[in-house]
Amino acid sequence: MLCCVAASKSPFGRLVIASGPEALLADRAIDSLCQRMRSESPEVEISEIEAGRLDAGKLAEITGPSLFSSHRAAVISDLENLAPDLDAELLNLAAAQISDLAVIVVHRGGPKGKGLLEKLKSAGAEVIECAAVKTWELPQFVSSEAKHAGSSIDTAAASALVDAVGHDLRTLAAAVTQLVSDGEGGPITADQVRRYFGGRAEVTSFAVADAALAGRTGVAMEQLRWALATGVAPVLITSALASGIRGLGKLITAGSGQREADLAREVGVPPWKLKSMRSQARGWDQGGLASALEAVAAADADVKGAADDAAFALERAVLSVSRLRH
Repeated sequence: MLCCVAASKSPFGRLVIASGPEALLADRAIDSLCQRMRSESPEVEISEIEAGRLDAGKLAEITGPSLFSSHRAAVISDLENLAPDLDAELLNLAAAQISDLAVIVVHRGGPKGKGLLEKLKSAGAEVIECAAVKTWELPQFVSSEAKHAGSSIDTAAASALVDAVGHDLRTLAAAVTQLVSDGEGGPITADQVRRYFGGRAEVTSFAVADAALAGRTGVAMEQLRWALATGVAPVLITSALASGIRGLGKLITAGSGQREADLAREVGVPPWKLKSMRSQARGWDQGGLASALEAVAAADADVKGAADDAAFALERAVLSVSRLRH
C-alpha cells in the first residue's frame, strides 16, 4: 500500500527512494512515477543512469535546468554504488526540493549504501518500500495479479502456480498474464495451471523431494529419473531436498498450539502445504533430518563438481533420504 501511495503523489519537488531487493516492485514504482510525471508535464526530460557511472559533472547535467523542457527527472539505479564524494550533492538535492525536478534513486537493500540511505531519509526523501515477498505471501500476490488483470484465481490454483513456476515475482506475473490472455474470460483454474506449467523444472524437483521425504522410495527414484531425462539441473534437485528437510526441521520443533497461518509463517511455507508436511514429518526426528541433510550436502558438492557422475550422486542421496525415514 505504501508503494501505491508514494507513487501516486507528484514526483516533482522531491527525492524518492525505491528501497528493497524486489526488483519488480521497484520497476513498477518507477514506471508509476514516470507516468505521473508525463501526465503533469508531457515534455518532461527523464534521464536514467547507474549510480556507478555518475560523477559530479554528470549529476549536475541530469539534474540541472534543461533548454528543451521546463521539467526534468533523474532516475539513478544501484544507489549503493554511488561514489562517496557525491553523497553531499545528493543530500543537497533531497533538501532543496526543486519544484521542477524529480530525483528517483533505487537501492536494492543490504548494508552497502545504507548510511547514505538513512541520511537521505533525514533530509526529507520519501521511501517506497520494495521488500521481498515472503514465501507464504506468494499465492496472495498471484491472486492480486489476476484481479489486476481482470480475472480471478482461487487459493489452490494460486498455490499450484507458485509450485510450478517458482518464487520469482516477475515470472509469476508473466505466468498470470499468459493464463489470463489465453483463457476464456473465466477464473483461472488449477487444471489450467497444470496444463500450462506442469512440466516446469522447479515443480519436478520438488516432486522428487516430496516423495523422498515421504519415504516413497520407488516413486522418488522414478521422479528423479524423469527429472534428469527432461533436463532438470541436478542442483535444483539438491536444493529442493535441502529445502524440504529444513522445512520439516522447523515443523517438528515448532511450538504447539499455534494458528495455521502463524505456524506456516514460522516454517516458511504457505498454509496449504502444512498438511502434506505433517504426513511426511511422522517418520522423522531431528537426528534423522540431520543425517539426511548431510547426505544432501554431500550430493550437492558432488553435482557441483566434486564427482564425475551427478546422476549417481543424486540417486544415492535420494535413496539415503528415503531410507532414513522411520
